[in-house]
Amino acid sequence: MNVAFPVRLGPAENTLIEQLNAAGAADQAERLAGAGLPTRRVETYHYTDLKTLLRSVPPLAGAATSASAPALEVPGAFQLMIANGQVQAHGTAPAGVIVGKAEGSALTTRDDVIVRLNTALAKESLVLNLDGSVDPVIQIDRRTEGAAAHASSSARIFVADNGSATIIETYSGSQEAHLANHATYLDVGANANVTHITVDLSAKASTHFATVEYQIGENAKLRSLVIHAGAALERTQIFSRFAGEGAYADFTGLNLVNDGQHGDITLNVNHEVPNTASKELYKQIARGRSRAVFQGKIVVERDSQKTDSKMMMQGLMLSDEAEILSKPELEIYADDVVCGHGSTCGKLDEDWLFYLVSRGIPKEEAETMLVRGFLEELLDPIEDEALNEALKAIVDSWLLGK
Repeated sequence: MNVAFPVRLGPAENTLIEQLNAAGAADQAERLAGAGLPTRRVETYHYTDLKTLLRSVPPLAGAATSASAPALEVPGAFQLMIANGQVQAHGTAPAGVIVGKAEGSALTTRDDVIVRLNTALAKESLVLNLDGSVDPVIQIDRRTEGAAAHASSSARIFVADNGSATIIETYSGSQEAHLANHATYLDVGANANVTHITVDLSAKASTHFATVEYQIGENAKLRSLVIHAGAALERTQIFSRFAGEGAYADFTGLNLVNDGQHGDITLNVNHEVPNTASKELYKQIARGRSRAVFQGKIVVERDSQKTDSKMMMQGLMLSDEAEILSKPELEIYADDVVCGHGSTCGKLDEDWLFYLVSRGIPKEEAETMLVRGFLEELLDPIEDEALNEALKAIVDSWLLGK
């Protein structure tokens, strides 16, 4: 006979339950009270045990009354801002861009605690409709401002058939112990070409959760890049669905973690139609006593013949205390496919380091050169020059310990 024991709830769970009830989400509150936050026994959270890692939750955020300095300047970009979950006023939109907002979260229903919390607590979504070739980079600047607060934000982006756009989302705010839970739904129309970048630059004391859902249409091209370089606890989870034949996507990402930080990128790629292709390349750099996690799963459905998909994780440990964890997975139900995955992890090449130092380059500078070389294939494909430089500046800042 199986006996169900009551779940012992911690302070973070009790606060979340109170917040869900206050938001009118009694069903979600009851569900969280019954199951608690996920532990390492839940496969998708095996390396990111939220019950242990999430010790407390700050009060729900009110309207932002102040704004910190921008965490990332992208010259020439069209700027949009969501502060403490609320869509802010913006300037004149460029040609092909229609900006609006809608009630509630943009995410679809999923059996995932971060998704459920966002769906229950996000009050509104920024809505972007992009048509034609959108020239300027679009930057969605998401902030959590003021005293420590729990904020949920959401954005819903539609790129029309044959359209093209580059979109960067940045997450930052004041230097407080915020908990931010962000959501993005991005629909890439047929024959569209989209670059989508998310960058966490939150305060070191904060917790950052982000969920991205991609819907990729026929013959569409998508480049996705995730960069973690901020919060103490970071988790970005990506759910991608190939919905049209001939589509191609590059999924890339980078965990930069330092002392005490825990960064997790979790990726799910579903090939649901024939003749689609994807490449997944994720890199992790850890130093000090830190942990970087990558979990990636490619699912090829039964009718998805001629799928071509390859996943790779590469890790670089800059200290003996650092920890890098990787779990690439394949689930293949079709028989005429080309799929594979790999995972490697190591330290800086001592031979290359010796070579550079022996030619008069100081050791720290030589190490920085090698790390930059390690990351080139992630950043070089970003074609917009100003954006490319801004992203490289994030890496340089992290290498300098800022």
